[in-house]
Amino acid sequence: MPPSTDFDWNDIPLILALARSGSMSATGRQLGVDASTISRRIAAAEKALKLRLFIRDNTGYQLTDAGKTFVAHGEAVYGNVQSMLQASSQEAGATAGPVNITSIDFLFDYWLLEHVPALHAEHPHLQLTLQAENQNLSFTRREADFALRLGKPGEDAALVMRKLGDLGFAVYGHPKFADTPRACWGTQPWIAYADELAGTTEMQWLAAMSPQPRKVLKVNSLSTMVRACHAGVGMALLPCIMGQQQGLQRIGDQVEVLRDIWLLSHRDAGSIARFKTVSAWLSQTYAASEQLLCGAASHP
Repeated sequence: MPPSTDFDWNDIPLILALARSGSMSATGRQLGVDASTISRRIAAAEKALKLRLFIRDNTGYQLTDAGKTFVAHGEAVYGNVQSMLQASSQEAGATAGPVNITSIDFLFDYWLLEHVPALHAEHPHLQLTLQAENQNLSFTRREADFALRLGKPGEDAALVMRKLGDLGFAVYGHPKFADTPRACWGTQPWIAYADELAGTTEMQWLAAMSPQPRKVLKVNSLSTMVRACHAGVGMALLPCIMGQQQGLQRIGDQVEVLRDIWLLSHRDAGSIARFKTVSAWLSQTYAASEQLLCGAASHP
């Protein structure tokens, strides 16, 4: 006969305690429960299991054969549960294990990667996965633990969202464009995003230029845009951190566009040590790089 679904698994430690002590009163004192409650719960457990677990004699409560079998398995189950709880507690409190971060690839390549060795030097048992991905990955399915996004995401009760800071964009190009006055920018050739990315803040800035510039090349990746700039194809609006590291000529003195960098994480991640560590690291790394990311550093 299959076991009853009415059995309360919380009664397992109570049954184990009574089997060890053989006394209702001793079991009650150990568990902080009165003897009448112990008696009632034992009776309910036996009814749910359709088994007699204990027989009372003049020495106390003795296990039946069925009770002995139950206790043998119950000790193993209870031990496994205790081990599970202890391991889970240790895992939650240890700065070790996997952490998945998703972001637009250039934030990894031109900013975050150079700071990873210092993080690993302090926390060698962290296992970072950096996923270059523009699509929204699932936090619930653990496809991502953190996400770096440009622009504030929509509200989601399951997520913690906070702004890390700003990302600056300026105009870059081949040195042959270096002396182009701002008033003449609209007369120069430009490298732009493909039409599906026309709604980005950068392309809206370009669309507002007067006269409307000639878009001589459209691309769908920043790396291609950078290479086109090096080749002298035209001017482009690029993240300052990318243009500077690629050795491009910055044209004009000011930052043209600022975009928000937002950090997303699952709301439950705040109770796990490795996630708290990585969250703090991301915040501290941004703070240390803020001027570079915003484009405040002087250009060549």
